[in-house]
Amino acid sequence: MTEETDGRVWLITGCSSGFGRELALAALAAGDRVLATARDPKTLADLVESGGDRVRTAALDVTDPAQIDAAVRAALEEFGRIDVLVNNAGHGSVGAVEELTMPELREVLEVMFFGAVALTKAVVPLLREQGSGTIVQISSNGGLLAPPAFGAYCAAKFALEAVSEALAAEVGPLGVKVLIVEPGAFRTSFGGAALRRSRVIDAYAETTAATRALVEGLDGTQAGDPAKAAAAILRAVDAPDAPLRLALGNDAVDSIRGKIAALTKDLDSWEAVSRATALD
Repeated sequence: MTEETDGRVWLITGCSSGFGRELALAALAAGDRVLATARDPKTLADLVESGGDRVRTAALDVTDPAQIDAAVRAALEEFGRIDVLVNNAGHGSVGAVEELTMPELREVLEVMFFGAVALTKAVVPLLREQGSGTIVQISSNGGLLAPPAFGAYCAAKFALEAVSEALAAEVGPLGVKVLIVEPGAFRTSFGGAALRRSRVIDAYAETTAATRALVEGLDGTQAGDPAKAAAAILRAVDAPDAPLRLALGNDAVDSIRGKIAALTKDLDSWEAVSRATALD
């Protein structure tokens, strides 16, 4: 086991590619230690090669409670503590609400909501007891807005953001930070093989066409740089004035601003009706 003075300890899910891999590399470059996890740890061999003694790997399917417990134990046994948890594991999903089967919806929620919450609950007591640490929830701009055909994916992210907002208020006074990261389109595998596609109902051809076309042509064309995203996340983890929500990418900033404007417009337009519901 390495000494507790040898940099922070990160436990990161979904390190086989994308944000998880880049965050592991960024943490190592900062002198920290990483327990990198993936469903298949063999995909992490290059991280071990680059990080040496400061990297350990573990198999982790976030829907498996036994593997969650084993990953947390591995971090403690190898490094003595956990300072930063990153819930990154997940995949995309496209399909209109009617097109989704209930098993498809549950699968998305199991990974990106229930799995993330289960791992969070496994780590929070450790951070609370040591009076420090950060939980990084990789959400999406889809955690605040839901385009057609992204209902399942956004439902998982909306739910994760809700529980994380409550968590932040609960653990903040105890010295633990929560950071909700809301990326737009970044050069990851989101639009590739990891994307779940539901059956197609002809009636939704028009309303979901733009979203389906977007995701089918997305892989390899995204404007966002995952390495720069990782650097931004590390900056926020280090910052004493870090926001609760960190939007990443021009598209994320613009779409979230658009959602806020639409909410404000509806609230203002119907304010008199809303306020007129009080008992006389």
